[in-house]
Amino acid sequence: MYHERSLREDLQATLDARRDLGPDYEKALVESFADRLDATIAGRVRAELAAQGADPAAYGPRPKKSPGSAMTPIVLGSLGIGVPLTAIAAGQAGLLGLAIAWIAIVVINVAAASAIMRRS
Repeated sequence: MYHERSLREDLQATLDARRDLGPDYEKALVESFADRLDATIAGRVRAELAAQGADPAAYGPRPKKSPGSAMTPIVLGSLGIGVPLTAIAAGQAGLLGLAIAWIAIVVINVAAASAIMRRS
């Protein structure tokens, strides 16, 4: 098969380059070959999925979500809870209750943002 022969030639070229360049370039050479191998495997998987009638695009890499998109439900929830909490806190405890309620909401949002940023 063409891809197999090409991949074997790439491996041989990588080994020859490693021998010529020395161990200083080994990491870059290995990463380059691994990328080529990944692309070849992905191509074969897409071809096999297409041959079986599946949509290869449905099995492609999922786009990474930005940390901001993970915060959206938290922010909207905070606003949704904040409106009635503001009315209750201000009505029952005055300005001090209002301040405590919103400080708690801010602390929860900062903690959530911090946890999300650590994960990504």
